[in-house]
Amino acid sequence: MGEQESVPRWIKLASAEYRRAAWALFLAGFACYSLIYCVQPLLPAFADTFGVSPAESSLALSLTTGLLAFAIVLASAASQALGRRGLMFGSILLAAICDIVAAATPSWAALLAARAIEGFVIGGVPAVAIAYLSEEIEPASLGRAMGLYVAGTAFGGMMGRIGMGILTEFTSWRVALGIIGVSCLAAAIGFLILLPPSRNFIPRRGFDLALHLRAWQGHLVNRALLRIYAYGFLITSVFVTLFNYAVFRLSIAPHSLSQMAISLIFLVYGFGMVSSSVAGALADRFGRRPPLLAGFLTMLIGVLATLPDSLTAILGGIVLMTVGFFVVHSVASGSIGPLAGEFKAHAASLYLLFYYLGSSIVGSAGGWFWQHGGWPAIVGLTAILAVTGLWLAATAGNKEGG
Repeated sequence: MGEQESVPRWIKLASAEYRRAAWALFLAGFACYSLIYCVQPLLPAFADTFGVSPAESSLALSLTTGLLAFAIVLASAASQALGRRGLMFGSILLAAICDIVAAATPSWAALLAARAIEGFVIGGVPAVAIAYLSEEIEPASLGRAMGLYVAGTAFGGMMGRIGMGILTEFTSWRVALGIIGVSCLAAAIGFLILLPPSRNFIPRRGFDLALHLRAWQGHLVNRALLRIYAYGFLITSVFVTLFNYAVFRLSIAPHSLSQMAISLIFLVYGFGMVSSSVAGALADRFGRRPPLLAGFLTMLIGVLATLPDSLTAILGGIVLMTVGFFVVHSVASGSIGPLAGEFKAHAASLYLLFYYLGSSIVGSAGGWFWQHGGWPAIVGLTAILAVTGLWLAATAGNKEGG
């Protein structure tokens, strides 16, 4: 994070600047996560259009999150020289253009290339948004502003998926993908107009690679942080894998749901948005270990509940898994700062690196399990990951456990 002036000029609660900053970051979160995840309901459509397997079709999401994982680490360092506002705007703008290109491309390879580039350029948003808010918003009001940004990310992730499902019910997936891209272009412009320029951030010219490497190395030998990074890898592995192949399962007999009906399962994000705030309050009161244990146990129960062919059981299991995911993610994210000491942005970027690697690696590998073992194999894979997380949380002390 850049050096602060001796007397910071904070953006204060209830001011016009506060409202502009909060809504600008809401738009950034919405655009970022709707662009990333809008393809998830389209995986069966990609398989049909391009004649690829479910595992191959999942690359449309996994390549994006995989490149995003590394881009976040690089962007957290690059923003020290480039500044916050311009980097975030450029990230949203370029990612939206990539989404429009992906909608128009005639080949599967070109679509994957566009989605990979999209993941790389969008990394500037999650890497920098939290830093901007921490630097510019008065400390007493930071929680509210951060909450609106997080709400934007959740809303974007939900509406990108649901909006895509609804749009494809009335038009082609190409048109739907293009509409998402255009809407995020508009969000980028709105973000640029609304966001106040940085006042407390002083850029550091040049790029001190040795400094950044020392910061990352220090965090990677911190056992407590490594446990947090493992939590991130595990929860997103379960979350993305279960959703990826639930889309395929629900699109075939005996359920044979429409694209729009399948996309509505992402409304379960609403449960997650509530559970994440509750988890934070529980962690403050009882320590981090109890909600972590509860979160992983809820994920495990949810995964196992999806085994029957009953639509009610599947949806109920997905709700439980989602609640558990948001509980662990909320508590783990809130644990990074207290454990990191200096260079908190570097520690956060490593958490997001492991988080998105889980999405990319296991999300794609799950295709092999789906093809060779069907849904029971997906349940077996994700249940093992949830049990691993439960064991990690159970064997950590209360301080280290969070």
